[in-house]
Amino acid sequence: MKLRSEARPLQVGDFMSSPVVTVNPDTDFVDAIQIMIAKGIGNLVVADGELITGVITERELLQYLTLEKTIPNKQVRYIMTQKFTKVTPNTPILEAARIMISKKTRLLVFRKDEKTGSDQLAGIITASDLMRAFHETDLNPSIKSAMANKIITLRPNSTILGAVKLMLKKGIGSVIVSTNGEPYALFTERDLLNRVLGKRVDIEERVGNYCSHPVITAKLGIGAKDAAKIMLTNKIKRLPLTKRGRVVAMVTARDLVEAFQRS
Repeated sequence: MKLRSEARPLQVGDFMSSPVVTVNPDTDFVDAIQIMIAKGIGNLVVADGELITGVITERELLQYLTLEKTIPNKQVRYIMTQKFTKVTPNTPILEAARIMISKKTRLLVFRKDEKTGSDQLAGIITASDLMRAFHETDLNPSIKSAMANKIITLRPNSTILGAVKLMLKKGIGSVIVSTNGEPYALFTERDLLNRVLGKRVDIEERVGNYCSHPVITAKLGIGAKDAAKIMLTNKIKRLPLTKRGRVVAMVTARDLVEAFQRS
C-alpha cells in the first residue's frame, strides 16, 4: 500500500493526530469529560508524568451512566480505562490496522527520545485516522464481512438512559431511532457526550430530542473506500446501509479498518 506518489508505504506518522490531549490521574472525571467536549475528541489519554496509564473513551460514559445513572465525581485514576498498544510513526498503516483489529485496542504513537532513548508520546491514531489513510489508496474492498447485519433500533420517545443501556448491552456505539419502521435519526456516543452531558440534560428525557439527523445512508454493496469518502465528507463514524429504502446493515469506521486490513 503506497501513497499516490508511490514514494514510500503509508505510515502512521502521516495520519496520526498530534499533539495528544492528556490529563493527569488526579483530574476529576467530570472535568475530563468537559475537556473531551471542549476539544471535540472521543479519546483522552491519562498520563502520570511520562507514564501513560490508559485511555478514556466515550464507551466509559455508557458504563457509568448505566450503573450509576450519573457521572461519578471521582478522579480518573479510579476510572476503568481502555488498554492501548504502542506503535511508532514509521509503523505501516496496514500493520497498525492489523494490530487495532486483532488486539481490539487503541493505538498510541511513541517515538524514541534522541537524548534519553525513552519512549515519548507523539500522537494517537484512531479508526477515523486510518480511514483517512486508506482513502489515499486505490483499494476499494468489500465490507460485507465486516459490517453489522443486525440493526438495533428504538423509538424517539424512549429515554436517553434506555438508549445508553441498550448500547452498553449490545456493545455498540449507536442506535437507530426509528419512526414507523423508517430511520428518523441516530443516537451515538458522541451525541451522549456533546448533546446530553455537555448540556447537562436529564438522562430520563426523550432520546429523540438529542439525536443526529438527518440520517446519512448509503446503499448496501458500497465498497470500503466509497463508504470512507461519505463518512469523511460528513464527519461521521457510522454509516447505515439501505436496501430498497430500508436500513439493513451498519458500518463503522472500525469496520472499514477491518475490511481494508483483510484486503
